[in-house]
Amino acid sequence: MIEVIVGAIRLEAQDIHSFELFRADGAALPSFEPGAHIDLHLPNGLVRQYSLCGPAERPRHYRIAVLRCRDSRGGSATLHAELRVGQRLHIGEPRNLFPLSPEPGPHLLFAGGIGITPLLAMAERLARDGADFQLHYCAHSAERAAFVDYLGRCAFADRVHCHFDHGESSRRADLRALLATSPRDAQLYLCGPAGFMQWIEESARELGWEASRLHREHFAAAPRDASADGTFEVQLASNGALIRVAAGQTVLAALREAGVDLPASCEQGICGTCLTRVLDGEPEHRDLYLSEEEQAAN
Repeated sequence: MIEVIVGAIRLEAQDIHSFELFRADGAALPSFEPGAHIDLHLPNGLVRQYSLCGPAERPRHYRIAVLRCRDSRGGSATLHAELRVGQRLHIGEPRNLFPLSPEPGPHLLFAGGIGITPLLAMAERLARDGADFQLHYCAHSAERAAFVDYLGRCAFADRVHCHFDHGESSRRADLRALLATSPRDAQLYLCGPAGFMQWIEESARELGWEASRLHREHFAAAPRDASADGTFEVQLASNGALIRVAAGQTVLAALREAGVDLPASCEQGICGTCLTRVLDGEPEHRDLYLSEEEQAAN
């Protein structure tokens, strides 16, 4: 792990703060590719993943931006309420599950709310490389859109399109129309709330977009109705123990309740920290980490 110091905290939009993290020993931080995230170890013992939204090449510091969630499970609430400039934390080295595609063709970036964070780094890299791209940024209002002032004056501002639910009707998004008129050799990148991403994915598929051209980053799993869930058992290969998983409970939660110590972080099936192989049986995958092919292969 890397020890870092909080060097700056800024209010970027309503309920969104950015945090600049400098290496505590003064050494350079590892470079990263756009779309990467870090594991942030919080003072309360939780570990959370946050996308890096600052310059990727030879960074003097890492920058993350965090939305304070009303239903926070301890991550965003802790950062907003307790973190202070000068405080020391530990982070993991950058990991990237959401890289830019090396395939030729234009790039279409669709950000919803705080989903701008990985796409901002992508846009900066694409602009630097002279690539063909457009960034569409959707938010409730300009007051709730992080980095909107920067995007309006940056070197690639002519390729940024902001769409707000409230305000001038001319700035509202018709994303389906955008998808329908976009070239089919484009790479499509999505990041934002689950409903926002699901709607764009479904629209793209209905319009004939190839699944291989859709790239997505999930920050949270969509709410799920567990009323029809039943109980089941999992058997540990290490000792043969049978663990009962109650309706509405995750396997991870059941194993922890049984005293099994497992590495985990997001606890939503997004980050892949608790990934393990299934030796027998057919699980109902509800994660957002594995591809459909990987899920089918257990």
